[in-house]
Amino acid sequence: MSFSELLLAEPILRAVVSEGYSVATPIQAQAIPHVMRGRDILGCAQTGTGKTAAFALPILHRLSMAARAGGVARPRCLVLCPTRELATQIEGSFRVYGKHVGLRSGSVFGGVGIGGQAEMLRRGLDILVATPGRLLDLLGQGLVDLRSVETLVLDEADRMLDMGFIQDIRRILPALVARRQTLLFSATVPPEIRRLAGAILRDPVSVQVAQGSPEAANINQSVYLVSRGEKPGLLARLVNELPMSRAIVFTRTKHGADRLVKRLHGSGIYAEAIHGNKSQNARQRALNNFRSGKMSLLVATDVASRGIDVDGITHVVNYDLPDDPETYVHRIGRTARAGASGAAVTLCDGEETANLRAIEKLIRRQISVKTVGGRARSDKAETRAEAPRPFRAAVPVGAGAREVRAASAGSRGNHHPMSKPRHPRPFPLRRQAVHV
Repeated sequence: MSFSELLLAEPILRAVVSEGYSVATPIQAQAIPHVMRGRDILGCAQTGTGKTAAFALPILHRLSMAARAGGVARPRCLVLCPTRELATQIEGSFRVYGKHVGLRSGSVFGGVGIGGQAEMLRRGLDILVATPGRLLDLLGQGLVDLRSVETLVLDEADRMLDMGFIQDIRRILPALVARRQTLLFSATVPPEIRRLAGAILRDPVSVQVAQGSPEAANINQSVYLVSRGEKPGLLARLVNELPMSRAIVFTRTKHGADRLVKRLHGSGIYAEAIHGNKSQNARQRALNNFRSGKMSLLVATDVASRGIDVDGITHVVNYDLPDDPETYVHRIGRTARAGASGAAVTLCDGEETANLRAIEKLIRRQISVKTVGGRARSDKAETRAEAPRPFRAAVPVGAGAREVRAASAGSRGNHHPMSKPRHPRPFPLRRQAVHV
């Protein structure tokens, strides 16, 4: 379905066309007509499906069609989301799509001073994008009035649940009028999210996309079975050998992200980390460098990555496997967007084999196992079943099950020491004769 068939207001359609979009994604085609009619929505969609435009475009349409009351503009739309980066990205989308309709938008989040945000609210705006914690601070100080909110959006609701924000959301709801439109979007709908939806949605329309195999069909997925100590060296080889023009590497922890960046610098590979311990300025600078192409490799934790909306990501690397298999699907959804192809590379040590099996069960397929020679293993299922746990010994990349058992019975594995960072520069620094 083309955007022109969705009957959006002409100024909004003009902005969409100027951004190079003409055909709506499935979730946009399903959700936009219902949102324009004022219906509540329970939307389930994976990352990269065009979810932000699915609610931003019809909200802009509805707000532009209704005159604002006189005086200082109080927020008429409130969007709650889990992270600062995502709040900035969503507010930017409202600004781009609404550039011809004269509506004002702004975002508030923690990690920065509250004074500038309070002044922005005092001047008035139509659309407010907020993280729950900072919005509660503003409400507690009487710096924001939500009684004019006509539409509430809960975006990435499952991630807000994971981060402990559901109680904050329940504390915010009484500040809103009861008769409002509510849109809840989530990649997954666990029981707690379903209970929340049942409590706040009125006769909702259910919108769900990406049924069947939940991962994109045009993502080339592969896994290397390696020891924990071999991961840094293998990643450096892959970076130098594969055409990673823009790649995200996922680690499980913040400290793990920082350690990996130092090791990459020691191999002459320039990368930056983004996670919750970084200052807002540092996180924004890393994102800007990544978007602009000044930096090609971004190391991220899952929570921080929720605000990353960057086109042209060629590779996603799972340096650590996630405990939740659905997080794997969210991660790899960062690549192969808008019909492009992409690659997802996973480095799996022996202690992560159960996570790998859970991922394969979810996506209903086995992931191709690669060796340093670049060939897929024909005995991948047998190797996984025989790989012992724990698995700490240093084992050659691509070793068979017998070698794995022998190594694990021996001494503990040696980690590859990395030298202190030289003057890093965008990778690849050099192409080595390594066939991966």
